[in-house]
Amino acid sequence: MQIVGYETGAGAEERPALLVDDGASVSRETLRRGDELEYTLGDRHCAGTFDGSTHIACPRPDAPYCDVHTHTWVCARCTGTCLKDEMDCHEDHAIYLAAFAPRTFKVGVTRDWRLHTRLREQGADRAAHLNTVKNGRIARELEAEIAETFTDRVRVPTKIRTLDQPVDDAAWQDALSRFDPLDTFEFDYGFELASAPVHETLASGTVLGTQGRVLVLERGGTTYATDMRDLVGYELERGATDRSLQASLGTF
Repeated sequence: MQIVGYETGAGAEERPALLVDDGASVSRETLRRGDELEYTLGDRHCAGTFDGSTHIACPRPDAPYCDVHTHTWVCARCTGTCLKDEMDCHEDHAIYLAAFAPRTFKVGVTRDWRLHTRLREQGADRAAHLNTVKNGRIARELEAEIAETFTDRVRVPTKIRTLDQPVDDAAWQDALSRFDPLDTFEFDYGFELASAPVHETLASGTVLGTQGRVLVLERGGTTYATDMRDLVGYELERGATDRSLQASLGTF
């Protein structure tokens, strides 16, 4: 068995899950609160390709994807000067400011109809819809301007380190005072943590929830947080891992 992908559950019709190929078909290993995961991670190699119905395996050692199966989304690097042969983002785009506890604020853009989903995909705690413009080029130009003040990238380890903390309301309100938002949002991911989780890559434990692509598990009295992208490509063996894991101070 191999983990060949994941779903964050950010869409209205989706539920978070790991996508597992058992050699015959790809199934969804659901990640609902209370679900038990009992897998040991084996070797890791390229996850190949999966189009939603058919998985094509790849034995190359690079993970999660080898050079052949790595696709670069050029729009992520765009600052208003199109990197494609022809600009094709001719639809309304939203510019947003996302808050990650306690005081990391990220500017971003997405197609207007995907705004709510995009914010949940990233695991934002709060957000503000700053503006909507008629195409991606204008949106990227505005994003680049705002990125002179606010970051346009937040790494997953940064999110994990403060997963137990609330947003600094005073700092958030100060950030918003620079704009006239069209709307604001607060997100509830269905779990609260008493202390920061231990960052580990594992697929064993009781599911507490997911926030963006971060999977939160409880095992042996310790709460762990795993970036689901770091699981992609691993071969799985049934049965909980017996490897030594770092424990939180609260377990002693």
